[in-house]
Amino acid sequence: MDQMDRMDRQILSTFRAYGGDPRVAVAARALSWAGEHGALWLAAGLTGAAVDGARRGAWLRGTALTAGAHLVSMGVKRVVRRPRPAHVAPLVRTAGRHSFPSSHATSAAAAAVAFGALGAHGVPPLAAVMCLSRLVVGVHYPSDVAAGAALGALTARAGARWMRSTPTGRGRA
Repeated sequence: MDQMDRMDRQILSTFRAYGGDPRVAVAARALSWAGEHGALWLAAGLTGAAVDGARRGAWLRGTALTAGAHLVSMGVKRVVRRPRPAHVAPLVRTAGRHSFPSSHATSAAAAAVAFGALGAHGVPPLAAVMCLSRLVVGVHYPSDVAAGAALGALTARAGARWMRSTPTGRGRA
């Protein structure tokens, strides 16, 4: 095992220990459930579209970017096939066996970038907590979370111009 693997395992073990506090465990499990398949972020984007009619298209495109980032992360998981951590007891069941990248972190970071650009200032801190919760529940290494967050942020940033465009492609919504 190389130095990076040891550090990944040690950081994960440290965060997972916080899950021994029942209050922390309940919150981390709730975030895990809410973030499954990007559900929290998709609901947030659709809510934004419903309440902000003037920028409905931007909210919907941001939601599409978030969903797209999540799908890309699932594809990367199938290629990389890194097993989930086995040295800590997980607090939640997972939808899949593979760990890299964290799809929760991917969709969270994509939502933070896309919806943060629309003024949803509460989304980036919640996204950060979502990312850390993946370590607390013991289902991802820190490198999985970092890679997922980078993938999500880059995906949303790459689509930022499209997100702000009007359906005709002229101006901003």
